[in-house]
Amino acid sequence: MGLVIGVDIGGTKVAAAVVDENGAMIEKMRVDTPGQTAGSVNDAIAELVWKLRERHEVEAVGMGAPGFVSADRSTVLFTPNLPWREEPLGAEMTERLKLPTIVENDANCAAWAETRFGAAQGSDDVVLLTIGTGIGGGIVLGGQLLRGGFGIAAEIGHMNVVIEGGLRCGCGNKGCWEQYGSGSALIRDARDFARHSPSMALRMLELAGGDPDKITGPEVTQAAQEGDAAALELYRVLAGSIGYGMADLAAVLDPSVFVIGGGVADAGELLREPVEKAFLERLTGRGRRPLPKVVIAQLGGEAGIVGAADLARLPS
Repeated sequence: MGLVIGVDIGGTKVAAAVVDENGAMIEKMRVDTPGQTAGSVNDAIAELVWKLRERHEVEAVGMGAPGFVSADRSTVLFTPNLPWREEPLGAEMTERLKLPTIVENDANCAAWAETRFGAAQGSDDVVLLTIGTGIGGGIVLGGQLLRGGFGIAAEIGHMNVVIEGGLRCGCGNKGCWEQYGSGSALIRDARDFARHSPSMALRMLELAGGDPDKITGPEVTQAAQEGDAAALELYRVLAGSIGYGMADLAAVLDPSVFVIGGGVADAGELLREPVEKAFLERLTGRGRRPLPKVVIAQLGGEAGIVGAADLARLPS
């Protein structure tokens, strides 16, 4: 198959690009996401894709959506930040765009892209963690994307890691992994630290203009990169939560590579090294088994587009 369009649909923007067989983007466009109704979002997607279609000869469309997608890669069952509920997006876009169109979860798209063209290239058993506001995931086993019986596998951020007294999650449960190992957890802990121990959080407070409630992830990261002890401790705690969850995943899935993506991964080695250390400390059978690699994602914000496009090349 020749050129394909990949679309990454988010709560604030829709990005689309023409992608070749090597995962290279030929042309990219984006628009803000109109969030009022499902119809307005669908119209924005169709208009963006048609603009690219008019400029390139393409054969299919792949779309990454931030939510539950049905096993037939057509219906968006639920998205928390978009007005889609049981939305037949694939069928509608196939008709409107006059091209075969598939829909996949956005983290699954990113995992596929990193496996095919990015940090895990050459590996057939990969777990991607997308660490940002929450923790998303995508899993490739035996060279195949793991989707589960209903298409909604790999919601790994909602593994329960605290049995009693866990923090309340947006999903309604308590003790979910993303309440401890996400960018939101890092910011929450940094602000709490600054409120209770301002004399030990001087650099983070300075970067945030003196207001604990204005501390964000970039301030914590900058302070840690400068060697600030408080920020480094916050990263150590975050990395421990991430690494311990990875050890549980390794016990079940036995991947050869873990890829750390999402906004928090911009910290690079500041995050990767302590995550790997915590992971290896908790890994079942350590010292008597091969060790998976722990790497930072390479494709960044382009992974969703590239993965969606490449998945559109696969048989239905």
